[in-house]
Amino acid sequence: MLALFFAVPAWADTHTVKVVEYRFEPSSLRIKTGDTVRWLNAEKRTSHSVRFPGLGGLESDRFFPDETWSMRFEQPGRHDYHCGPH
Repeated sequence: MLALFFAVPAWADTHTVKVVEYRFEPSSLRIKTGDTVRWLNAEKRTSHSVRFPGLGGLESDRFFPDETWSMRFEQPGRHDYHCGPH
């Protein structure tokens, strides 16, 4: 399970997390409230999703190789996530 941690608010940024060999890289990330995280599927043949059990089971649509999915984080705190199908 991977997590996002929040730091002191400032200018909003976009951070990229790659899905490589069924892993999220980087495996953890510290972001600010208002930042966006973009997940990039860097696999060759497999679709993935991003699922947040602590956010009511919110899950992205599956995204395929070279596709991305993004989410802006407005709530501070730790947000654990994993790939829905894997």
